[in-house]
Amino acid sequence: MTLADRLSDAVLHTLELSHVWLGAELGLYAALRELGPSTPAELAARAGIAERYAREWLEQQAVAAVLVAEDGRFSLPGEHAEVLLDPDSLLHRVPAAYNALDVVRALPLVREAFRSGAGVPASAYGEQGGNGAGDENRPEYLHHLAAEWLPALPDVHARLTAGARVADLGCGTGWSSIAIARGYPLTSVDGIDLDPVSIAQAQANAAGLGDRVTFRAGDAATLEGDYDLVCVLECLHDMADPVSVLRTAKSQVAADGVVLVMEERVAEEFTAPGDRVERAHYAWSAVMCLPASLVEQPSAAIGTCIRPSTVRALGLEAGFSAVELLPIEHDSWLFYRFTP
Repeated sequence: MTLADRLSDAVLHTLELSHVWLGAELGLYAALRELGPSTPAELAARAGIAERYAREWLEQQAVAAVLVAEDGRFSLPGEHAEVLLDPDSLLHRVPAAYNALDVVRALPLVREAFRSGAGVPASAYGEQGGNGAGDENRPEYLHHLAAEWLPALPDVHARLTAGARVADLGCGTGWSSIAIARGYPLTSVDGIDLDPVSIAQAQANAAGLGDRVTFRAGDAATLEGDYDLVCVLECLHDMADPVSVLRTAKSQVAADGVVLVMEERVAEEFTAPGDRVERAHYAWSAVMCLPASLVEQPSAAIGTCIRPSTVRALGLEAGFSAVELLPIEHDSWLFYRFTP
């Protein structure tokens, strides 16, 4: 495929994402799931939108093979409803669409940051404040964190099963903390993040789990130590001072405890052209992750593509005795065990 063809496809896909955003934002997919096969007038009445816009959106979605059109009625196939409406499904992709369009919103500020070398605050990326990754990662955490990833560390799994203390640094909207608490009923989890909006959402998400999961907004250094496990999940590359955060994690974990770091799956060295995963990580980096990390100065300015050698170097600089790449298979992430 030529570059011209690739750019034409990218334009089409971006425009189609905008229709997915409208469908989610206006409750159109949910209305179609409830109504079943519907006319534009029926959808408009249920969703509270203008009938003419309903018809145009429905026809676009049918042409794009998101909906099925038959005899003047439009329906949402069950397998597509899972992708669009089930936030716990591993196939759910709407948060990723929101994140991508949030980048478009912030591009004028990113353009100026390219010129000045400054950063772009998370708030520039829309109402979610750049924290849409929480919803995007939610299914992965709920399905895999306690069921597959932590059991890959047998000693950690045994301690969590028996009852342990976990600190979740940079917990965002809390789904990683919630997944650990659900998977290990005798374990307590303290989640902390600098963003108060994310923490408020985390507290709402954890309703029903009682006091085994707590969240607070603030610096990780305010947590009290001797944790059996400290998690730093997909946030180290966003930090202006990752070594300081890792030193904090080391001070808070028990002498025989473990710090678990999850970061992007990238090659050991820069290679071009890259595979689809590396392309995706770089696509996020210069327009979101790197600008956000440059708000605070001085900054390590790592970017999304944090290579294994960089993770190891950060761990050793922070004073850990060993950094081990774990044999956990995932398309997008790598997992590291930091030993105090």
